[in-house]
Amino acid sequence: MSLLDRKVSPNSLRVFESAARHLSFTAAARELRSTQSAISQQIRALEEQLGLRLFDRVYRGVRLTEPGQSLFASVREGFSLMEKTIEQLQQRHRNPRLNILTDFSLASYWLMPRLPAFRRDHPHIDVRIMTNQGGVDWRGQEADVAIAFCDARTLEDRPRLFHEDVFPVCSPGFLEMHGAIEDPTRLAELPLLTLTADQGQGWLDWPSYFERLAGMAYGESSELIFNNYTLLIQAAIAGQGVGLGWKGLVDDLIERDMLVGLSHLRVATSCGYGLIDVDPSDEAPAKRAFLDWVMANR
Repeated sequence: MSLLDRKVSPNSLRVFESAARHLSFTAAARELRSTQSAISQQIRALEEQLGLRLFDRVYRGVRLTEPGQSLFASVREGFSLMEKTIEQLQQRHRNPRLNILTDFSLASYWLMPRLPAFRRDHPHIDVRIMTNQGGVDWRGQEADVAIAFCDARTLEDRPRLFHEDVFPVCSPGFLEMHGAIEDPTRLAELPLLTLTADQGQGWLDWPSYFERLAGMAYGESSELIFNNYTLLIQAAIAGQGVGLGWKGLVDDLIERDMLVGLSHLRVATSCGYGLIDVDPSDEAPAKRAFLDWVMANR
């Protein structure tokens, strides 16, 4: 038989928890703004409902029985969990949390430079960034919004942040050392910085880039291989080779003359970064504010 069947009220459990914590009906009465006799009657009624003796009445106080100790441990844990949940809900109402899922590249080179502007406009929203180097799978994640690299089919019914528009990038010093890079043949002879696609990511790699650009097979040259795009870009800035740069991610680095973009060797595809509303049925104001902000600032 459940507690509900026995009609044990939450108030009875609150009275019990207070009395057990203080080991005093009098102290519990003070805390609950009741009387000692009323507390004693409620405890006795609870014991009768449960068919258990919860307290031993001793001189100038009470002592928990073994069943009372077990119940106290569970009730205390339950009330503690409820209080924590209420506090979290109130905090979320005061400062709603927005969970954004994306990859390292987009987070580093597109989102983070723009995020201060969003936070200035919406200082009450707590933003949590969750990153992944591989393809972003937003299903089953604790995310409100995902900014993910998607194929054309996935992007059909979702807002597109920007298309996949790719071109080689290198440092000014590297270009000065190796001379002009006018065509794919010359490019293929240089040290190339490679981003692995261990998790089946759909973005362009060097073989698919050369195939699309010139219909040529990529003959391996001297390479540095990375599983992190941020590290690859740092290597390019340091003059260690040529990397593939995505328009929308490397624009600022080019404007600041940290990288040179070889735009005459550009390749565009139907893929790109899409803005994903993970749960459209959730109309939380914080999420809507971010979605609207992204579309206005893409």
